[in-house]
Amino acid sequence: MEDIEDLLVGNGGVAPGFRLPVTSVSINPKRKDKSNLKKRQSLVQAPLQSLKIPGTQTIYIKTFGCSHNQSDSEYMAGQLSAYGYALSDDPEEADLWLINTCTVKSPSQSAMDTIISKGRAAKRPLVVAGCVPQGSRNLKELEGISIVGVQQIDRVVEVVEETLKGHEVRLLNRRTLPALELPKVRRNKFVEILPINVGCLGACTYCKTKHARGHLGSYTVESLVGRVRTVIAEGVREIWLSSEDTGAYGRDIGVNLPMLLNAIVMELPSDGSTMLRIGMTNPPYILEHLKEIADVMLHPCVYSFLHVPVQSGSDAVLSVMNREYTVKDFRTVVDTLTKLVPGMQIATDIICGFPGETDEDFSQTVGLINEYKFAQVHISQFYPRPGTPAARMKKLPSAVVKKRSRELTAVFESFTPYNGMEGLVERIWITEVATDGVHLVGHTKGYVQVLVAASESLLGTSAMVRITSVGRWSVFGEVIEVINKRIEDMALNEREWHEGCSPCANGNELCTSSKEPESCCCAVKSSDNLEEVVVPRNHTQPEDRSLKHIGWLLKKRKSLVQKSMEIAAVMGPKVKEVQSQAQGSLAMFGFIDRTLFAGIILSILTIVTLLINFGICNQMSV
Repeated sequence: MEDIEDLLVGNGGVAPGFRLPVTSVSINPKRKDKSNLKKRQSLVQAPLQSLKIPGTQTIYIKTFGCSHNQSDSEYMAGQLSAYGYALSDDPEEADLWLINTCTVKSPSQSAMDTIISKGRAAKRPLVVAGCVPQGSRNLKELEGISIVGVQQIDRVVEVVEETLKGHEVRLLNRRTLPALELPKVRRNKFVEILPINVGCLGACTYCKTKHARGHLGSYTVESLVGRVRTVIAEGVREIWLSSEDTGAYGRDIGVNLPMLLNAIVMELPSDGSTMLRIGMTNPPYILEHLKEIADVMLHPCVYSFLHVPVQSGSDAVLSVMNREYTVKDFRTVVDTLTKLVPGMQIATDIICGFPGETDEDFSQTVGLINEYKFAQVHISQFYPRPGTPAARMKKLPSAVVKKRSRELTAVFESFTPYNGMEGLVERIWITEVATDGVHLVGHTKGYVQVLVAASESLLGTSAMVRITSVGRWSVFGEVIEVINKRIEDMALNEREWHEGCSPCANGNELCTSSKEPESCCCAVKSSDNLEEVVVPRNHTQPEDRSLKHIGWLLKKRKSLVQKSMEIAAVMGPKVKEVQSQAQGSLAMFGFIDRTLFAGIILSILTIVTLLINFGICNQMSV
C-alpha cells in the first residue's frame, strides 16, 4: 500500500502531536469474511457499553536495540499515556502490542519475528516500529501489520487507534525530526536519553541502520539545551546523549559537537546532582576535536567515558568495511583522551569474521585489544544484513567465525581492569536497582559500575563510597556519606559567595569583592576535592538576575560605608573635617527633602480647596 503521506488531504500534513481525522488516515481495512457476517452484525447491535472507547485500552511495548530506540519507545509511551492508554509490562493483559525493532544484527530481527508470531497466535493487534520496517518495509513478516517509521513516532496514537479498529496503517515517509518536547514516559525516571541527531555521514558496507535512519539530521543546539533544562527540572540525574554517530553532530547545520557539549555543560546543576554521558562516536569525526572533548570530560559533571567502536585491528579489514579511518586514527583517539583525562574509560566494539578477514587480520585485532585491555568490549560475529554490500561478499566458514569470536572473548574476559580500586573512596551517582534485586547500581566519574547494598531511597542521589571488593564486570562498595547534606552546604556557600561577587558578563572577569584577584564565581574550576568544585551555574530568569543585581548593589553600598568608616579611623582629624562637611551636605539634603514634602502637601490642600469651592458655586447657581 501507499504511505499515509501520499494520501493526506493537501500537502502540509499535520503538526507534530496532532491526530488526523479518520478520513485523512491511510488505512487498509480487513477483508470482509462472509461466513462471519452474522457475528459482526451481532457485535454492531451489542450494547454501546460493551465497546471500548479509544484511549482506554492497555498497550504492551517491547523494545530492541540501542539507546536511541529506547528513547523512541519512551516518547511513544508518553504520547499513548497522555492520550489515556494504559501501559503494561505484561503482554497477556495488553489489548495491543507495540514492537520497536532493531536491524543492526540478525538475532535482533529474529527476536522481532518471534514476538510477532506470539502476537499473532494470541490474536493481539500488532504495531511494529523502529529500524526494521523503515529499512525493509516489504518483509513478509510485516504483512498485515501496522508500522511506524523512525521519524513518525509523533503520530503513534493515530496508528494505535486505527489498528485497534482493525485497520492496517503505515507511516514511513521521512520528514522533519520529531519534536524533543513530546510527552515521554522514561523506563528509568532518573535517566534521560537525549537523541542529538538521527542518521550518520558514513557508508559502512555491513550497516543496515543507515537504510533506516538515513543521512545525518541534527537537532539545533537551542532545542537540545532547552530539553536539558526541562529534564533537569523534572529531576533527571543522568543525561545520555544518543546518536548513530555523536562525533558527526551538527555538520549538517553548521555547528559541531564541542559547541553543543559546552552549551549543555553550562546548564548542569552546580551541585553535581546531574551527570552527562556522551554517546557513541566513530573515530573520523572527533579527531579534530579531541582537545575540546577532553576539556569537557574534565568537567566534574561529565562522565570520563566514551564508546568508540574500532570493529577491527586490521587496516585491510577496515578498508573493506569502508570505515573511513585507520587503526592509527583509533589509537590517536584513545591515547589522546587517556592522556588528557585522568581515569578515562574507553569502550569499543569488534566484529569477528568479516568477509575477507585473514588469520593475520584477526591476530592484529587480538593484539590491539590485548594492548589496551579495555574494560568494555562488545564482541559480535559478522551477520550479513540484506541489502548491504557486505551481504554480497564471500562469507567465511561459520566454524571459523565462531572460533574467532570465542578466542577474542576469552582474551577479553582474562582482563582485570578494576584491580587496584579496592580501598579507594569514590563519588558515585545511583540511578537503578541491580538485577539481583539486592544492590543499587551507581557509577563513578569514570563510569565504573559500583554495586552497593543500600535502601532504594538512595535512588537518584549521589554518595561517597569505599570500594570493598572488585569483580570482573563491576566493583562493590559501602556507602560512607550521602552527598545531599554536603550539597546543601555547598549551595549555601555558593549563595553567600554570589552575594559578595559582582555580576559578571563572562567567566573571564574578576570578582570585585575579592581581596586578591581570583576567578569569578561563574567560571569553571577543576578539582578532585568535592568541596572545592565550582561548576557553571544554571542560566537564571531575568527576574532572578534583577534581584541578584539589586542584592549586589545593596551589598556594595554596605561595603563602601564600612570602608569609609575604616578610612576615617586611620586618617583621623582630616577625615573628621570631611565627615563634618558630608554631614552638612546630608543636613542640607534633609532640609531640601522637607521643603519638597511640605510643598507637595500644600499643593494637595490647594487642589482640595478649589474642588470644594467649585462644588459650592455650582449648587448656588442651581
